[in-house]
Amino acid sequence: MEEIWLKSYPPYVPTTWDPIAPEMSLDQLFLTSCQQYHKRPAFTSFDTTLTYAKLARHAKHFAAFFQHEWQLKKDDRIAIMLPNCLQFPVVFFAALLAGLVVVPVNPMYTARELKLQLKDAQVSAMIILSTMAHKLEDVLKEVPIRHVMVTGLGDMLKFPQSLFISVYLKYIKRSPDFNINGVVFFKEVLTHRQKLKYTPVSVRAEDLALLQYTGGTTGLPKGVMLTHANLLANVAQTKIWIAPVLNTAKHKVALAPLPLYHIFSMTAHHLLLLAIGFESILIADPRHISGIIKILKKRPLVLMTGVNTLYNALLCDRHFKHLDFSQQKVALSGGMAVQKNTAQQWQALTGKPLIEAYGLTESSPAAIINPLELSDYNGAMGLPISGTQVKVCDDAGHEVILGQTGELYLKGPQITQGYWHKPEETLLSLTPEGWLKTGDLVKMDALGYVYFVDRKKDMLVVSGFNVYPTEIEDVICTHPGVFDAAVVGIPDPITGQRIKCFVVKKDPDLTENQLRDYLHQQLTGYKRPQIIEFCDSLPKTNVGKVLRRALRGDDENKAE
Repeated sequence: MEEIWLKSYPPYVPTTWDPIAPEMSLDQLFLTSCQQYHKRPAFTSFDTTLTYAKLARHAKHFAAFFQHEWQLKKDDRIAIMLPNCLQFPVVFFAALLAGLVVVPVNPMYTARELKLQLKDAQVSAMIILSTMAHKLEDVLKEVPIRHVMVTGLGDMLKFPQSLFISVYLKYIKRSPDFNINGVVFFKEVLTHRQKLKYTPVSVRAEDLALLQYTGGTTGLPKGVMLTHANLLANVAQTKIWIAPVLNTAKHKVALAPLPLYHIFSMTAHHLLLLAIGFESILIADPRHISGIIKILKKRPLVLMTGVNTLYNALLCDRHFKHLDFSQQKVALSGGMAVQKNTAQQWQALTGKPLIEAYGLTESSPAAIINPLELSDYNGAMGLPISGTQVKVCDDAGHEVILGQTGELYLKGPQITQGYWHKPEETLLSLTPEGWLKTGDLVKMDALGYVYFVDRKKDMLVVSGFNVYPTEIEDVICTHPGVFDAAVVGIPDPITGQRIKCFVVKKDPDLTENQLRDYLHQQLTGYKRPQIIEFCDSLPKTNVGKVLRRALRGDDENKAE
């Protein structure tokens, strides 16, 4: 496809791309940023802040511990199972300095899901939160891991907050006990063994940096192999688009409500914002909306990353509208489609558009983004980011006519080389020419803007017509009495599939007939849900994406 999107680039965004030098690595990016911004705050959790200089000292200290005490070698895999806390960036960058491959783990995983991932990744060492360590205790019987480090949520916080959190978790939440042989405690390493000396490791751009697990389009989670070059390229690509706007901000601070184990938050806050000297305020629980608002009262919003469900939840809280938005530069949304109603409400309240972007684990993740100078919500995911090629294809892999719906194919320096120890899965997702088949249905307009239609696997066929759940969900959520909605298909012997929608009310008095009357005006006949079910909440991932498979009743043994 002709790169028609280049003519729509903002004036400050170059249309050419310089490849990543072979000798570059993420540890170099980290050390350079820490030296350049050494006096600035890097990460804040509760009332405790790590400066760039202190972060570098801690990371080198733990890297030395990994090297000399645990005897870990370059390319060994180390798992990190932590929520958003200061320990996460410390051990993440320590692992990179030691030449290790980081394996982020969802803190919400059950013991079964944890076992599958650790076994597949062949993990040598693990850092885990104390409240989750009992899950690992069960797993260690079947998956031998050489080294385990346990940390408490308050281990890096100031007194008395550290004590309060420890007491709360132990005596009020009653965290389960655990018994793991040879366990090392984070706090002991933090305060002792200071004589250990970090030994620099030779790491090159093509070396593996991250094994990021994803549910993908089929089956059990797969380890997406992301190299230093992949992640460095994505940092450079997003920096081109975002830095010129963010550099005008008076306060270099960003809110990090999404979990750092997720690729969106990890690349944005661990790498991109680190590269431009920003502070990331870590939110341990993004579902605690009142807690986020309390923080935003103290630290006015400058930059925020999130998903549609989080922005919607903030807008529905009556205290949110009283915040100061005068310093806001960017509110970036990814991970799932932005709903028109949410975007319009956000702009009406804050005075700035909700900037939609698109990415996936396999693209490190950023692939498509809207210009930050956008004046209004445009319904598009945006333009292919610098250095990225895009084409829209039919089921046979042939490009479709401009404006027609097809599967999104991506190619660029940020695209994974494949899945860990899964050559068959790699062949299904990557063409011999290096194109990634995303499994997402999109269309492109004459200006090069890409519009999300739906997940290919979620598309419904009703009486021979293609029906896209995302479109219906978007319409349902424009009703003033609706807070959230999800649409799935159920088998039907006559029409092939019937449309069922699950609706969370904003207005408790909303009735099914009222909603049906509204949808009758908004949707053609075959797109209208035959079944409407009201519910208190929708099943979601830890990031906030709706689990349609759970609503469909798919095989529960498939981990997300």
